[in-house]
Amino acid sequence: MSNLGNLVDRTYREYLEPLDDLNSYTLLTTAISNSDTSIAFNGDLLSVEEEDTLDAGTVIEIGRELMLCTDLNAVTNTITVTRGVRGTTATSHSIGDTIKIAPVFPRENVFNAVVDQIETLYPTLFAVETLTVTNKEGYTILGSYDTPGTYNYLVAPIKAISQYTQWDGNADSTSVQWRGVSVELVDLPNPYTYNDENGVERTITYNAGPNVVHALQTYGISSGFQVHVTFKKKFLDKDSYTYSGDIENTTLTSIGLQTEYEPIIMAGAAAQMLAGRDIPTATTSYITDQMAVQNFPVNSASNIRNSLLQYKQQLMQQARKDLRARYPEPVTINSIAYPSS
Repeated sequence: MSNLGNLVDRTYREYLEPLDDLNSYTLLTTAISNSDTSIAFNGDLLSVEEEDTLDAGTVIEIGRELMLCTDLNAVTNTITVTRGVRGTTATSHSIGDTIKIAPVFPRENVFNAVVDQIETLYPTLFAVETLTVTNKEGYTILGSYDTPGTYNYLVAPIKAISQYTQWDGNADSTSVQWRGVSVELVDLPNPYTYNDENGVERTITYNAGPNVVHALQTYGISSGFQVHVTFKKKFLDKDSYTYSGDIENTTLTSIGLQTEYEPIIMAGAAAQMLAGRDIPTATTSYITDQMAVQNFPVNSASNIRNSLLQYKQQLMQQARKDLRARYPEPVTINSIAYPSS
């Protein structure tokens, strides 16, 4: 399953780091904790000139952490560093991890650019989530006091259906016919106190994301029956990512990203990284070739960033058309979404 780290790697591979113009690099030969200041490297991978650049004043990168070199011992192949510089966080690293020397595009910057691009996709593009809700009298809280989930990112219902077909008899006749159900998404204050089905007072609170608690109201169907509701949803922001170990392990599906959105994010992140800086000739040629593969012309090196942004917009328009085709906007009157058929 693709994750944020894979997307960052693709951005490097397809836009920012031509294979014939990679940064000077070597490898860690011993693991380090988040507090070690002595770094052992593989000297066999460096020329004499490259090794000399590891002397005091050079910035190196391992993972997303930047370090400042303060001393070089070329005999033992070790460098002394100041950890977590330029706003990065000192973390542990393993044997064999790559050490980049004076990286042109630091990974932390590219990661943040990717996150920025994800968060700005909405409202042109949106995520979609389908929930199965057991209808209750009045309103149904989405999420619970102990596991709120990410239901505060929901924006509006797109469609709702149920197998409740014997409308007059209030019976649930399954596997017979699906019917549209009219629904309304209600915005409640965060935190919100309510009584659960057992009459116990509960409070649901969201500490990240939109400052709202959501509830669902249905019309034309009695309580106790299941309704399958498809919602338009914002993409999750960084504070709401779920991951194991490193934030780069966050899966794209958990954020709400579909596979076809990945090229949009990569083009936007590359344009963001190239803004306001001189682009190396090798990188310029590499991006121009990559855009040509996509049948998108680039006129000159000075137009690289603009062409990337135009390419991103073109991809977004295509994705937007696909969303409209798959999820037509429902008829909405006074915030109530009525089924189209």
